[in-house]
Amino acid sequence: MSSLLLSNPNLSTPFLPRNLSGHQNTGKATFCPLSRRSKIPRCAVDSPYGGNAPTFPRLNVWDPYKRLGISPYASEEEIWGSRNFLLQQYAGHERSEESIEAAFEKLLMTSFKQRKKTKINLKSRLKKQVEESPPWIKNLLSFVELPPKEVIFRRLFLFAFMGGWSIMNSAEGGPAFQVAVSLAACIYFLNEKTKSLARASIIGLGALASGWVCGSIFVPMIPTFLIHPTWTLELLTSLVAYFFLFLGCTFLK
Repeated sequence: MSSLLLSNPNLSTPFLPRNLSGHQNTGKATFCPLSRRSKIPRCAVDSPYGGNAPTFPRLNVWDPYKRLGISPYASEEEIWGSRNFLLQQYAGHERSEESIEAAFEKLLMTSFKQRKKTKINLKSRLKKQVEESPPWIKNLLSFVELPPKEVIFRRLFLFAFMGGWSIMNSAEGGPAFQVAVSLAACIYFLNEKTKSLARASIIGLGALASGWVCGSIFVPMIPTFLIHPTWTLELLTSLVAYFFLFLGCTFLK
């Protein structure tokens, strides 16, 4: 009988289960300590998600500002900083991370809507001020237009190049050639816009004359220690004229 038991350890009896271990042999060892109260095996695979990761205490707080622990007047930098800090603090707990991200996205969307609303209000105010302005201001604004940004930057680059060219050749002579090229470019751009060479010439010459007069008046008021020794009054006046030519060919109709 003893030899039979040794050869068949899984022998079933009325008092013993078929498998003495209580589990089928799956090839994996599972640690299942007995609970002191219930005496029911409790395995590590039955533990809640996140293991020992801390849980966000304000998980169900409705107010996104209070959930992130910041003031309602917090800036976007403070919102980003609080979000990054909390995600690092409660990393590994899925529900906590989702709650923090949801509050952060809600605050960003609110900030975006406020900025958009502010821009719309600013445009409405400007439009209202123009409509309520005196007739002579309306007539003056009727000669002004706002071209695309690409056009503005291209023409700004052209006249800035003319100014830099004039400064580089300031020791050799006056900027007469550069001023003539700038005037021709201004008339060319205005002619493309107005389809009238006479009108373009009048506006271009008027812009040049206005810039030269303003430069002759205001340039001598600049303190001498702010001006390079090689920069003459003619050069500085031409720089002001380039600016007026840029305004004339870019924003005037």
